[in-house]
Amino acid sequence: MYLYSPDKIDQERAHHQAVIQGSEDIDVKRIGNLGELAFEQFCREYLPVEMWEWKNEEAIRRCNPESFSGYDFEVFGYEIDVKTSRDVSAFRPANILKNDPDDDIIVMVWHRDKEDALILLGWERTETLKSKVKTQEEYSGEEPEKLAHLSARPMNELHDLGPNTAHLNQKPENPFAPGDRVVKTDDNNTSVAVVVEVLPPEKNKTAFGQTMDGEAVNVAFPEMLDDGPSDWRKISPAKLASYCDDQDIKLYTYKHTNLEQAKEPFALGDYVIKPDYDDPDLAVVVNIDKDEDRDIAVAFLHHLEETVSDDFYRVPNELQAYCDDHDISAYSYESSALELKPQY
Repeated sequence: MYLYSPDKIDQERAHHQAVIQGSEDIDVKRIGNLGELAFEQFCREYLPVEMWEWKNEEAIRRCNPESFSGYDFEVFGYEIDVKTSRDVSAFRPANILKNDPDDDIIVMVWHRDKEDALILLGWERTETLKSKVKTQEEYSGEEPEKLAHLSARPMNELHDLGPNTAHLNQKPENPFAPGDRVVKTDDNNTSVAVVVEVLPPEKNKTAFGQTMDGEAVNVAFPEMLDDGPSDWRKISPAKLASYCDDQDIKLYTYKHTNLEQAKEPFALGDYVIKPDYDDPDLAVVVNIDKDEDRDIAVAFLHHLEETVSDDFYRVPNELQAYCDDHDISAYSYESSALELKPQY
């Protein structure tokens, strides 16, 4: 068996992709997505990366509808479908074959009620399941106990279907996650960027098709995100890739070793607080002047909201002018005194 615990990014992506897919049962589709994520992590740890393919990888990463495919993975040339359920009886041979008789292999994934942990119970060839169903149908009388359970092979036997290989752990070494604010390493004048996608290690190609020596990260710059139709700061980092894809916002690809976490991660329009206050008011960055000691100017959100009847939002590069026109006070602070306060 193999245990997988999805993080918040994976949980939100699994859910949002189910919504975008237009599924009749969003809960079932979300859980199915989590099962695929669990099996992908198993493959990454135990199987040679060049010998398996996840058909829905980009669709789930970008929360886009899946292109039609009769199965979820191809492993060593076998068509594999992942079945996820809280009810173990769903993995009885007849129940599986009722919905998926044509795939080569079925992988069975059980999940907790909270969907915070999934266990890969095992896998089985479809032909073996058909044989078991036939045996059950032909047997008259009370079914023996040995036929009542689902025969499933242990997960670690899946690699026996392929060539003889050593144990391979191909999990990403990338330290970044969507939403992180990053800058280019050893570049004092670089602009702050937002991590949108952390690409799988095997997808480390630049826009020009050249193989990158290291894992790739796709970033967007705040001023480009600001050109979109929404306040992207209120969008979960898990959905940023979907948002950028929908709005054709340009992404830039970097090798992850060429990036580092930004020590001063602020951009115009960011929501910030002064964390050393007991109950800090939420503020919005209206100006950045790196030549000044008190380099960040903010306006408090409750002052901005007093000028409008609905939720306040203005294009960030218009904030300073808006404050001037409406006599809204701005207050200056050192970057080190402020902290980002996400609003998603």
